[in-house]
Amino acid sequence: MMDFEQLQKETKDVLLDILERSAIKKGQIFVLGLSSSEVIGEVIGQAPNLKVAQMIVKPILDVLTAKGIYLAVQGCEHINRSLLVERELAEKKELTIVNVIPNRHAGGSGQLAALSYMDDPVEVEFIQAQAGLDIGDTSIGMHIKHVQVPLRPLQSEIGKAHITALASRPKLIGGARASYEKDPIRKF
Repeated sequence: MMDFEQLQKETKDVLLDILERSAIKKGQIFVLGLSSSEVIGEVIGQAPNLKVAQMIVKPILDVLTAKGIYLAVQGCEHINRSLLVERELAEKKELTIVNVIPNRHAGGSGQLAALSYMDDPVEVEFIQAQAGLDIGDTSIGMHIKHVQVPLRPLQSEIGKAHITALASRPKLIGGARASYEKDPIRKF
């Protein structure tokens, strides 16, 4: 039996750590990739679980909203990894809105959970986020802005799902004579 209280605590702890280390700022975008199947110990896409997804998405959305950071929830390959976002973000960033309604087997439980918590959600084709959390090896890298910097989360799993995280930093240009600002992610 899944301990939902523990699941929410683990999710929030990992999220707060990643937010701090990623140097993400108010008004920027955070991508979530989520396989609820993997969280419960099943194969990705084989056992979608809306309750598990709700226990993960809700605390993430609450924390990000309080910090003024936008959430983008990546869907599965059956909807070409489109992302569920608030319409406000799509319009502000002039993102391409696509026409698809997520379900358990096309979009996944993470998107369904976000759909029920967001004010005015829409699907967009592509995004360039500043950071993200991947719960269950869903491959969020295509939606993180270059240059991507891997972050090692506080723990390696949420539930039974392997987790990874990414942040992004500006590209370093120049050559041997160039100087650079301090790296806000790696802090060196």
